[in-house]
Amino acid sequence: MQIYWTKISQIIDETLEVKTYLLDCPADFTWEEGSHTHFALEGFNTGEKPNRGLIRHMSISTLPHENLIGITTRIKEQCSEFKSILRTLQVGDEVAIFKTHSNVPLKREDKNVYLLSSGVGLATFRPLVLEYMKRDDNVGHIHSLNVDSSKDFLFQDVFNTATDNKMTAKFVENRKDYYEEVKQLATDKEGLFYVVGSDEFLMQNIEVLFEQGIKPEQIMLDKHEHKLPEFLTPAMSI
Repeated sequence: MQIYWTKISQIIDETLEVKTYLLDCPADFTWEEGSHTHFALEGFNTGEKPNRGLIRHMSISTLPHENLIGITTRIKEQCSEFKSILRTLQVGDEVAIFKTHSNVPLKREDKNVYLLSSGVGLATFRPLVLEYMKRDDNVGHIHSLNVDSSKDFLFQDVFNTATDNKMTAKFVENRKDYYEEVKQLATDKEGLFYVVGSDEFLMQNIEVLFEQGIKPEQIMLDKHEHKLPEFLTPAMSI
């Protein structure tokens, strides 16, 4: 396993609670849209065993052509040890990244794509939208639906309704309105539905999608393949 130590190049305050850490990109480090990585703080590997309290599984919110690795995360006032330390880091400090992989690349199957997320889950989808804007071959319409009760909606420069109507976006403030919107989107029986959020959020979305007749192969989750049955198999019996 290769561990890349890199420096924080910039810290962006997206909202009161959400920060994006932009990391210098090592020369041989590559990734694709929808990628996640293991993001670790100094000291995580100093003992006989890795200190898992200093490691988090994070989505990369940028694309390689941006020349920086973006990690976007919510840091609440009351938070874990990991995020308490992360909050104190400054430009120039070192962090580590390793085990980078994409479970949710943009599928080019001539179908409409629906991006369903909660809050900072948009960080996973930002690269998919940018990749689509760069090259829309074999992708129909993209629609993003995000629920965030904070009303501080993220990445509104990217998640907006484009003038050519190939990409649309909607933000809602509560779960009730959100799931009504999901039901409407699921009237597209051929669409591809990408879902990102907590495990509870995933299961709730899957239940709604299956109730509307969406098949398991149409649902994309940011989970390793061996984990997918835990989420999709129970829903199949609804």
